[in-house]
Amino acid sequence: MKKYQKYICLFAAVCLLGTAALCGRYLYSHYARQNDEANAFEEIAGQVRQIQKAAAEEEESSTAPQTPPAGDTAPAILPEYANLLSQNPHLVGWIQIEGTTINYPVVQTPQEPDYYLKRSFDGEYSKMGTPYLQADCDVARSDNLLIYGHHIKGGKMFGALMDYTDRDFYEEHKIICFDTLMQRGQYEILAVFKITAYREESFRYYDFVNAKDEESFRAYVETCKELSLYDTGITAEYGDRLITLSTCEYSVKDGRLVVVAKEIEPGNQP
Repeated sequence: MKKYQKYICLFAAVCLLGTAALCGRYLYSHYARQNDEANAFEEIAGQVRQIQKAAAEEEESSTAPQTPPAGDTAPAILPEYANLLSQNPHLVGWIQIEGTTINYPVVQTPQEPDYYLKRSFDGEYSKMGTPYLQADCDVARSDNLLIYGHHIKGGKMFGALMDYTDRDFYEEHKIICFDTLMQRGQYEILAVFKITAYREESFRYYDFVNAKDEESFRAYVETCKELSLYDTGITAEYGDRLITLSTCEYSVKDGRLVVVAKEIEPGNQP
């Protein structure tokens, strides 16, 4: 009997070791893939920075004002995004928050709203996904631009937004930069809140894209302010343009962390 027990224990030990090896291999593969995907985004960001730098140097060295060709009234694509657009026609903008890892292209696929939920910028399968604009938003005209990104551990993707639960962090990182393909923009954060999505009583922030009237705009902003984890001292008025960033928040089921900001007029930047 003892002999059989010995074999059973040996078999169990081998199984445990095999399971541990498989788990270790899976974890290694998982994090290696995440690092590769993060590096791919960093390479894209590097391309953008390089072109921005060259364009800035060219602008500084030029003494003559730049004027568009006669009869050409169509807005030009910003030089740093022209090449990326040729790589991916779904590109609609670029989001960046200084002092965080958020420095990513933003895509949109109106016919397949969640197409980039698990796809990289080049369309390959990716658990990190790519930040994407809500399908019914018009990047050039909507009152509120809703952008979604995965909450990845280590502050990757929109996981970096979790730092905004700390007011001290907010005080040092109040500005969200979001460029469309044709215009650069900056937004000042007015509210940061947590919410449980899909409950009947939940605030459906994702339904607000265009204000029906001044009252509906004011109601949206007031609700965001009421839910905010702290008072930013910033508000918005009818006619202001908003941006809303959304990511998963894991303290509750279907939790979301939401950051809302308003566009800053040139010359009024803090």
